[in-house]
Amino acid sequence: MARLPRLTVAAYPHHVIQRGNDRQPIVRDDQDRQRLLDLWYEHARTFKVAIHAYVIMDNHFHLLVTPETGEGLPMMMQAVGRAYVRYFNLRHQRTGTLWEGRYRSNLIESERYLLACMVYIDLNPVRAGMVQQPQDYRWSSHRHCIGLASDKLLTLHALYWALGNTPFAREAAYAELVRTGLATAQREELTRSALSGWALGSEDFMAALQQGTSRRLLPGKAGRPFKSSRN
Repeated sequence: MARLPRLTVAAYPHHVIQRGNDRQPIVRDDQDRQRLLDLWYEHARTFKVAIHAYVIMDNHFHLLVTPETGEGLPMMMQAVGRAYVRYFNLRHQRTGTLWEGRYRSNLIESERYLLACMVYIDLNPVRAGMVQQPQDYRWSSHRHCIGLASDKLLTLHALYWALGNTPFAREAAYAELVRTGLATAQREELTRSALSGWALGSEDFMAALQQGTSRRLLPGKAGRPFKSSRN
């Protein structure tokens, strides 16, 4: 069965995951991590993609982004992927692929899932046992969001700004969200949807989104072909 085209829609947030091939490391030291950040900054500006949150793990990374155009995100990811592999292979004297196929992504409903996705991303290093507190990890957006650092890469989403009327109030409110964490079911839902590529949102959100795309947003029932509602 041919795989579905990746769903990318302008002006909606997307959760992106890119893994190393066979789960091998995609970064070996801080120079590699900084190079990846620099490439994101360069190509996000070029292709008009707002980056709201990120984390660089040893063998994968997460991004939460909103592209201005339908082509912006795939073009950014292609440019970053190619440039980073050239850099990584040359620096570490290796050849061949680095990524586990194409990146995974899904579109999410802002009001229901955006802040939860930010928390999910920030807590990755804690879940992996790399640090005890997310603010102890340098290579994520968390320190910027709680006021411990300034990160030029980030364009914080309107829902983050709505957390408080002052920088201190916003930072404190977001820090509390992270301290509270996510329920296991919600964490699994975010992981599953990102890896599968299916959109994540309420029924009303899905219905409205489906009006603008012929690509189906949810998996069809087993054994039954998908029937489009469009004539």
